[in-house]
Amino acid sequence: MNDAQAAALPTYAGEDLGCRWAPGQTAFQLWAPTAEQVQLHLYATGTDREPGARDLGTRPMQRTDCGVWQLTLAGDWAGRYYQYELTFQEGRTLTAADPYGRACGANGARTMVLNPETAMPEGWQEDRRPRIPAHARCVWETHVADFSADPHSGVRPEWRGKFLGFTQPDTTLDGAGEHPTCLNYLKQLGVTHVQIMPMYDFATVDETKNTGYNWGYDPLNYNLPEGSYSTDPYHGEVRVRECRAMVAALHKAGIGVVMDVVYNHTYYADSWLERTVPGYWLRRQADDSLTNGSGCGCDLATERTMVRKYIVDSCLYWAREYHLDGFRFDLMALYDVETMNAIRAALDQLPGGRDILMYGEPWQGGATRMAPGARPADKGALDLLSDRIGFFCDNTRDAIKGGVFDAHSAGYVNGGPYYGVPLLHALGAWLDGEGGFRPQKAGQVVQYVSAHDNYTLWDKLKLVANQTQDFAAVNPEILAQNRMAAGIYLTCQGLPFLLSGEEFGRTKNGDHNSYRGPLSTNLLDWRRAAAMQPLVDFYRGLLAIRRAYPELSGAEGQAAPILLAMPGWIIGFVAEHEGEDRHGELAIFYNPETTPQGVPLPMGRWRMLCDGTVARAEPFGPVLNESIELAPVSVTILRME
Repeated sequence: MNDAQAAALPTYAGEDLGCRWAPGQTAFQLWAPTAEQVQLHLYATGTDREPGARDLGTRPMQRTDCGVWQLTLAGDWAGRYYQYELTFQEGRTLTAADPYGRACGANGARTMVLNPETAMPEGWQEDRRPRIPAHARCVWETHVADFSADPHSGVRPEWRGKFLGFTQPDTTLDGAGEHPTCLNYLKQLGVTHVQIMPMYDFATVDETKNTGYNWGYDPLNYNLPEGSYSTDPYHGEVRVRECRAMVAALHKAGIGVVMDVVYNHTYYADSWLERTVPGYWLRRQADDSLTNGSGCGCDLATERTMVRKYIVDSCLYWAREYHLDGFRFDLMALYDVETMNAIRAALDQLPGGRDILMYGEPWQGGATRMAPGARPADKGALDLLSDRIGFFCDNTRDAIKGGVFDAHSAGYVNGGPYYGVPLLHALGAWLDGEGGFRPQKAGQVVQYVSAHDNYTLWDKLKLVANQTQDFAAVNPEILAQNRMAAGIYLTCQGLPFLLSGEEFGRTKNGDHNSYRGPLSTNLLDWRRAAAMQPLVDFYRGLLAIRRAYPELSGAEGQAAPILLAMPGWIIGFVAEHEGEDRHGELAIFYNPETTPQGVPLPMGRWRMLCDGTVARAEPFGPVLNESIELAPVSVTILRME
């Protein structure tokens, strides 16, 4: 189906696609304008291997305006399962789960009719998004299984690696001792948002076997949670209830929840979406072959009317029904600008919706083919995107630690001090346009050095230092580089982001793409967190400083930091301070050299907030003036007395 044929199809603007349950009846609506006939096939269970499995027959659906097929069944159908059977020209028949489905059976082939009352954890009606000041925000990325699967996590065995692993309070290492783990750890660390790697229903883990591992970038059902993360994948309401319980537990701890969404592609080219309107949902080359900008063999045509509507509807559903605090968009350059702005505008209309975060990767995995006139949502389109849609800044990332596509390339903290030149622009969130792109606000720039993709920060530092015999081994050189990397991006304007475990030297033993496991490579090692407590404390202190000094984030429109004249490759700057009273003003220094370096101080009396090893929100140590000796490979933060 070419763009002209797709544009000629009737479209539907209503909000009631999918299944809508009520005690006395259930209504079904499916947009399938090219189908000749659609039937609803009903089942007692989500799979044929369950007790009580039986076929409940089919019911014909009626075609209405705008290409929508509908059927209303009398009675209470909650807990029953269904599929759509669509017949097209020449008698071709396809079967699909409901693309708008809200619950499903094991492995997602049959959609479940959901009674919302059965899918609410205790207290869900009272759950509210936490109010988090923009300057204090910091995102910590994790994976549901990674978070609590460690047998030393202190989480009860049946909840390890599940949504409920986030809900157990007061967890400690091995269930005893003083070292916090999981939610208990997060509450003490000081991050404000947890970004959950894909938690919608994905394709490659068999939910019936409770084995296997995947990051989840293989979408199957976009609007319902992954069953392998629930304690019961067979009954669709359980995964919904337990996912909400996870969100509620994080909210109770004052932590927002960001969902990693992957609307840029489906795992199967023959997806439920594509089966309902063959040829419509995916981008194609002129020869009708599928585009592969996602690296997964198929890209959703986000610029088409009903694809855009589907994505907007899905984000709204998750925000409303799961109380989510943000969305991270995988390969955001595969989305068109208009779709991204439509999502932003729709979320803004929700109560508190303007505080819902939106950010993504401003790149793609390969070539795609958007319809004429559509613009990809990459760094070249920042003037067209809403100024509240953010992007991961690879410029800052690579300047700090070295390029991600060359394992041994160095950055500013680990042997490439000349990368201080781009870092001068990173300080002010690249608002000067020197990176070849121009953000509209500092808050758009996601400042980071590690995420699930590529090497962990610790492993990257080890590779550059050629210390790969034992990735887990701890030595002062790598510790100093790790601390310095954190000190830089946490003192740059923008939205800070870190991979879970970065703060305790997380290692994957040099595996840069562990998306298929094993779990032992990916899980958070809570014993290592305890062993690396000084590094954890350093991150905690930096986060406390950032919360206490809003000028570091630039969230309120503060000017770029004022640069100080420094010798060599040392960077020094003063963060903007409101008012004429200089009390509380911050001076910050980056020393990439492997030897101590003496530097002059701005006029005044200064005390330490961070000496490169210890970081605290309250000043410590003696009063300093005139000059200071910077520790090797360090970030130093001073406050004016």
